[in-house]
Amino acid sequence: MIEFVYPWAFVLLIVPFVVTLFAPAYKERKSSIKVPYFARLVDVTGEKPQSGAVLLNRNNLQRFIVAFSWLCIITAIAKPEMIGAPINQEKSARDLMIAVDLSGSMSVEDFTLPNTANVLTNNTTNDTDTSATKSNTNAIAKGEQVNRLVAVKHVLNAFVKSREHDRLGLILFGDAPYLQAPFTDDIATWQALLNESDIGMAGQSTAFGDAIGLAISVFQQSDTQNRVLIVLTDGNDTASKVPPVEAAKVAAAQDIKIYTIAIGDPSAVGEEKVDLEVLEAMADITKGKSFQALNSDELLEVYAEIDRLEPQQFDSLSFRPRVSIHHYPIVLFVSIYLLALFIVNIRIRLQLAKQQRAKL
Repeated sequence: MIEFVYPWAFVLLIVPFVVTLFAPAYKERKSSIKVPYFARLVDVTGEKPQSGAVLLNRNNLQRFIVAFSWLCIITAIAKPEMIGAPINQEKSARDLMIAVDLSGSMSVEDFTLPNTANVLTNNTTNDTDTSATKSNTNAIAKGEQVNRLVAVKHVLNAFVKSREHDRLGLILFGDAPYLQAPFTDDIATWQALLNESDIGMAGQSTAFGDAIGLAISVFQQSDTQNRVLIVLTDGNDTASKVPPVEAAKVAAAQDIKIYTIAIGDPSAVGEEKVDLEVLEAMADITKGKSFQALNSDELLEVYAEIDRLEPQQFDSLSFRPRVSIHHYPIVLFVSIYLLALFIVNIRIRLQLAKQQRAKL
């Protein structure tokens, strides 16, 4: 299918007729005599004919070449395009930010991954070669208990593989929150950045509310309307400038849904105590949900539940590829022009040869 970008350009087809009608060719009348053997007469007399002495008449082929050349030029100006078949593309309609606690309490080894050692081994060896990851992998391979961060990494690696059409972001927080990965659809890079994180990288405290504030700031730079924040923490807020509940209210105003996951021991005291009431209040304010995971199996169930609550959404984009073919009329015009010159050149040569024979 062919479409023209500037179809109004075909109005220019009438320009030669308008010029001919309102601006006729200049003509000057002089006394003269018309003879059918003008070329022979010039040869006999040896006189050089003056300008206008020869009356040139266009034949039908010349008229056709001129008209067709003008049509080619106007067609090129109209810019024809070849329209391809429709192509449908699906784009993720969700930005999913994951905030992970890296405080010192995440080093507690109270998680086991008995039946899933191979999964983490494959993920960690493919994504990063750090010595810390290798040691964690060895521990899992032996069926031993691992710390909370290793368990979180394991389950997140499995979780994000099922979110391949979502744009993922990663925030790590301790004494302060840090944006480890802005929103991206490069799942492999996101996993590598997660697996390279380690306990204490962001400090020993828990700036829970500030992590939510940073997530809000990142979401404000995104055009996606469906916004989800998943926060994993094993302690209460001890270092935030903004209380978590107040940050959740701002998030709700920005249409950000928060899912909180408590992975600490609710019976703990001090900084390691999980403030379940605050986490539940944050989830309620943002119309999310609060979960508690005391072991790896419950953590897996949490992500399965989030998958059910937040099915993947897509924005369908349809477009038809366009390829400009305006150069083809130009090539055709040049080809005809060169062909016409060639024909004229042949005719002139034939006439000269005929005149030479006549002289002999």
